[in-house]
Amino acid sequence: MSRFTKTLRGLGSLLRNPWLLNTVLAADEATWRAKALRHASRWLVGAEGLPLVPLPGLLPPAGETIRPFAFRDGGSLPTDLALLRALVRQAPDTRYFEIGTWRGESAANVAEVASQVYTLNLSGAELRALGLAERYIELHGFFSRPLPNVHHLEGNSATYDMAQLGTFGVVFIDGDHRYEAVRTDTQRVFAHLVGPETVVVWHDASRQPGQPRWEVLAGILDGLPGTATGQLVQVGNTLCAVYFPTPRPSQQPDYWADPSPWFEVTVKAAT
Repeated sequence: MSRFTKTLRGLGSLLRNPWLLNTVLAADEATWRAKALRHASRWLVGAEGLPLVPLPGLLPPAGETIRPFAFRDGGSLPTDLALLRALVRQAPDTRYFEIGTWRGESAANVAEVASQVYTLNLSGAELRALGLAERYIELHGFFSRPLPNVHHLEGNSATYDMAQLGTFGVVFIDGDHRYEAVRTDTQRVFAHLVGPETVVVWHDASRQPGQPRWEVLAGILDGLPGTATGQLVQVGNTLCAVYFPTPRPSQQPDYWADPSPWFEVTVKAAT
């Protein structure tokens, strides 16, 4: 039987029995999980994912105010943005770099506390070549383009000349979340942008806080260089994995733990 015929039969089975998709996805997730767990001895990744660092210990005593925040699809959680702002605050005059601009919410939030912000995204022409809607393309950088300390770079993170940019205090990887792209972005960021004090953050390393996204974790773990001597963790109440150059107190994650800490949230529309 040809591969094409097998594919058609497989698709036919899924159409007749949609419940089979759950089996396929579970098997795929198990494959990525096994791939990630090969790094268990080095990075302490376990069945519940990476070691956990609680978010409150990273925030300033007064907390963080997130602005802007669109409450629309495809964005970060408020806690993800609070984490980025808090990490940037930890050193004066921090330079920040990110892969994946979208509406510019993360860049705009960090621009309030960073000295310079660089955000890299596919160009409009590259997005059009992918068949994406013009309005979707126009919305890229909606919040960040008016800001004087945000530099919008255009190109593919797999080929962009990152060596010209120097090192950064905080790097946020939030581009293509498929394994190969995450692995490549991780390799290139550590090769060109990471210095001795750089903190690296990956978005969507969890599907929900506390639920590992094993394909992304496998890409991160396979992309980290052998020379990296820091600590890789997940941050509680966020979707983020973080590489710290020096160790932070961590604990074993427990998805069924009591919802503590909890947070106070104020929602106010900007006009």
